[in-house]
Amino acid sequence: MKNNLKNGFISNLPISISVLIYGVVLGVICTSKSITFIQLALMNIFIFAGSSQFVIVDMINNPINISIVVGSALLINLRYFLITASLNDLFVRSSINKKLFIVHFVTDESWAVTLNKKKENENINIYFLLGGGFCIFVSWFIGTSIGYYFGALISNPKLYGLDFAFLALFISIVASMYKKRSDLIVYCTTAIIAVILEKTISNMSYIIFSSLIGCYIYIFINKREKYE
Repeated sequence: MKNNLKNGFISNLPISISVLIYGVVLGVICTSKSITFIQLALMNIFIFAGSSQFVIVDMINNPINISIVVGSALLINLRYFLITASLNDLFVRSSINKKLFIVHFVTDESWAVTLNKKKENENINIYFLLGGGFCIFVSWFIGTSIGYYFGALISNPKLYGLDFAFLALFISIVASMYKKRSDLIVYCTTAIIAVILEKTISNMSYIIFSSLIGCYIYIFINKREKYE
């Protein structure tokens, strides 16, 4: 348990740098929205979902129904149904309380790192995933705190390229999962579908729909290759 927890934490350290950087951006935005540090800290602890927190902070000062804020955040996080489903093997024989606790710390980053390491090492277990989640959580908390308290020194995050950190992070995740040429077809097709759906659907549900279509394309291509 201890080794997996430690190894998970260490394995996520490189990618946690990007998490810390875009955490700084959220902290800066919070200061401009008059959000207190306690509110930011509670949001980090109980929500702990970067993209959703950006949406919530962006909407929080607008005259908008709370149900729309909650609904938008839930739609963005629907992808975690797919992410956690792909981790099902790790949770065999785990209690429901343990599952709920560990799943709370699952992030796109720790998920991608765990899947990659699992292919190389069969001894990877849920504590590796949890260690990775802790690493991302600590980076995220530190990043948002830096942005909150030193936001006045960074009046324009774009000037320092901090706004690109979020995009760069997901590009690195996708690149790390690339294994063969057919993956490129899945990536490009899913990206095009996501753009089209984003233009045609008025809410964030395009994320889950494009993800599901991308999964289907991946399965279809891989089954076809298997029987050729």
